[in-house]
Amino acid sequence: MSKKIAVILSGCGVFDGAEIHESVCTLLAIDKAGASSVCFAPNINQHHVINHITGEEMDEQRNVLIEASRIARGAINDLADFDADEFDAVILPGGFGAAKNLSDFAFEGAQATVNDDVKAALQAMKRAQKPIGALCISPAVLAAVFGDVNVTIGSDAPTISEIEACGATHTISEHEQIIVDGDNKIVTSPCYMFDASIGQIAVGAEKTINALLELAA
Repeated sequence: MSKKIAVILSGCGVFDGAEIHESVCTLLAIDKAGASSVCFAPNINQHHVINHITGEEMDEQRNVLIEASRIARGAINDLADFDADEFDAVILPGGFGAAKNLSDFAFEGAQATVNDDVKAALQAMKRAQKPIGALCISPAVLAAVFGDVNVTIGSDAPTISEIEACGATHTISEHEQIIVDGDNKIVTSPCYMFDASIGQIAVGAEKTINALLELAA
């Protein structure tokens, strides 16, 4: 039977939700590996809405679950209904939504809190000793939830400092590289924490998925 991987999205769009390239490359990598994916998102309002052309905040409100459904082509599930028994691994693509919607790491750094449904899903997978992946800024969410884990967001010093203040170990990485914390079954890759090409993002996502599947074997 093929492995099943949960993908936790944080909206739709790099500046206020899930990074679309990272999300799509993740879903493609899962399919290429012969596994299946199921998308989830918390049913909450976004922290704010950003005009992706101007970078300015817009005077409107959007729902994370509804926005994430754009990436999932409508096949989205409320994260409150997540059941760790049904999955072999879970992964969080990046985008500012991970640090604004799934958590408030973008504003609080090491003092960040994580959305209850996100925290519950991640903790359930860890209790079950099932592997967890995170791309771009999303490893900061893992640091906020678990503390003593080894992750990477690349080489951005201020972000590294906040992650380490959570009690986590940070390993500096380069384009297309993954860091595997075998003891905690966590795989992370920096992706768009660098000025990367979509091809480099695809490589990082594929390496992450393949490592998760190896840990799930």
